[in-house]
Amino acid sequence: MKKTLLAGVAIASTIAMSGAAFADIVIATAGPMTGQYASFGQQMKIGAEQAVADINAAGGINGEMLKLEVGDDACDPKQAVAVANQMVGKGVVFMAGHFCSGSSIPASAVYAEEEIIQISPASTNPKFTDERPDPEGGTYRVCGRDDQQGAVAGAMLAEEYKGKNVAVVHDKTAYGKGLADQTLLNFEKAGGKAAMYEAYTAGEKDYTALVSKLKQAKIDALYVGGYHTEAGLIVRQMREQGMDTVLISGDALVTDEYWSITGAAGEGTLMTFSPNPALNPQAAPVVAKLVADGKPTEGYVLYTYAAIQAWVDAVKAAGSTDYAAVSDALNKGEFSTVLGSLSFDGKGDVTLPGYVWYEWKDGKYEYR
Repeated sequence: MKKTLLAGVAIASTIAMSGAAFADIVIATAGPMTGQYASFGQQMKIGAEQAVADINAAGGINGEMLKLEVGDDACDPKQAVAVANQMVGKGVVFMAGHFCSGSSIPASAVYAEEEIIQISPASTNPKFTDERPDPEGGTYRVCGRDDQQGAVAGAMLAEEYKGKNVAVVHDKTAYGKGLADQTLLNFEKAGGKAAMYEAYTAGEKDYTALVSKLKQAKIDALYVGGYHTEAGLIVRQMREQGMDTVLISGDALVTDEYWSITGAAGEGTLMTFSPNPALNPQAAPVVAKLVADGKPTEGYVLYTYAAIQAWVDAVKAAGSTDYAAVSDALNKGEFSTVLGSLSFDGKGDVTLPGYVWYEWKDGKYEYR
């Protein structure tokens, strides 16, 4: 089923007897709203809700208001496809999601087939855009890529842990394995050689067998391709075995839940993430509103907000929500967002500054 929905056009079915009424423009966000990664889903939901509230308060799009649908994929590929199909049934014209690459990639096929624009705030696996279903557009992201993140991490490991024992582990997911493999590739390109390369199973509570192997191998630095829940347990169990090994990971540790799992054991954890968007002058009014309401600005809150901003500006430039017209506007335009001024390259990847280092200290992550 293909569809073309026009913004700003009064449709006959929306005209009430008492006068003309515009139809709402239905958009969505989707991610892990429940389960062990639910903190990231909540970040996306908060960012999307704030963006919709602000856009509607400013008059919406050509007088039409945005309506937000929220989907829970639990970071499960099959559930993500089901969510995508649910959104089709709800008349969604734009998806600010998903979070996990393993969800975004299969869901993107549904969105492309149904001509729904998708901009992920968080999916970093290169395949998401390298192999997007529609080469001309439709699929985008406002975050970086695993190969960019891996280049930064691999270079640092080779420089700072030269001659020391480095291990690389991953959780077998599209995100975790992709990130670990890109880090290992760049580490080896820079002359490093991993003492260990292992996979672990996400969702377990006891990683003492893995930790014991790391201890026996006298690992100085452990790179974890995976999410904060497992990384937090691993670092805590390393400390319980008397290890001072530094845990290093990527953007999936940008949640306060990491510290709630690790406590003091998380001190000194290093991670890569994009420059803190909350410090951007363009984000100041939004950050102030979120803080005043007691809502977080961490992680992917502002990335989700920015994804919606870019789509709204593209719709305005296109003069409609038509898939092809909005894709063309996204391909050609430059958009002022809470992340700064951004545009998209020929693959749908964002042109923003790359990854920088953060360190967990006393319950917070700060620039290293």
